[in-house]
Amino acid sequence: MTAVEAFAPAKVNLALHVTGRRDDGYHLLDSLVMFADVGDRITVERATGTKLTITGPMSDGVPATDDNLVLRAARLMGIDANIQLEKVLPHAAGLGGGSSDAAATLRALAGLTGQPIPDNVVGLGADVPVCLGNLAARMRGIGEDVQTLHDMPALYAVLVNPNIPLSTADVFGRLQTRDNPGLPTALPTGQDPTTLIEWLREQRNDLEAPAIAAEPRIKQVLDAISVTSGCRMARMTGSGATCFGLYLDGENAGAAAGRLSEAYPSWWVKPVTLNNPPDLL
Repeated sequence: MTAVEAFAPAKVNLALHVTGRRDDGYHLLDSLVMFADVGDRITVERATGTKLTITGPMSDGVPATDDNLVLRAARLMGIDANIQLEKVLPHAAGLGGGSSDAAATLRALAGLTGQPIPDNVVGLGADVPVCLGNLAARMRGIGEDVQTLHDMPALYAVLVNPNIPLSTADVFGRLQTRDNPGLPTALPTGQDPTTLIEWLREQRNDLEAPAIAAEPRIKQVLDAISVTSGCRMARMTGSGATCFGLYLDGENAGAAAGRLSEAYPSWWVKPVTLNNPPDLL
């Protein structure tokens, strides 16, 4: 086998509740996560040393230095490889791009060599465990507690980023209340999209308010999504600045993406399907 490719999909936090903070400073989360059918791509092949090449429309500003999560993932596997990262997702955007890239690297290197993925991947980043699965999931704790949710519908969405990188540390630093209620014990599995979206409307992203305080243009993004035809709800994902709108059909989602792209040509806008990833590693 000469090369292995793996997909690194965008992670979308449909709801994100901050439930506490540990003594070591790590925040505790309770989040419902789905993955989109848009994302980065990782290609790996055997080599005598490890080299990372970054290409793609969003490659500017992504460092190929030793602290890049892709290279850290390769070191964790202990495998030398030429690694190409095709960067499609905006970085520092709340889409889990770095963690998804790391997870894809782990899957690709495991596929290339047959070597199992180590158990201690949470050390790479809080989102890496959930990104390894690429499936709808509830993630809790600092990201190490992942419950895969098999009976969830696909959802039509539009992802919007105003091309503003946002520091996760800055957003958490502005959080006023850290001991918030978690998600309900029982999640609405086995429901249709309408019922799930209505349930989601009652949940929160506790990082949305501090993110808006750090970057007020996020509110403009949310407002712009909310008034598109057929939008059932709009929310920020992760620590921002990417926001999403949910729709009941792909036609409305596609039309909304077109209108947003026309009105705000500098924004990154993508119509996507959640919970229906391409069949790649």
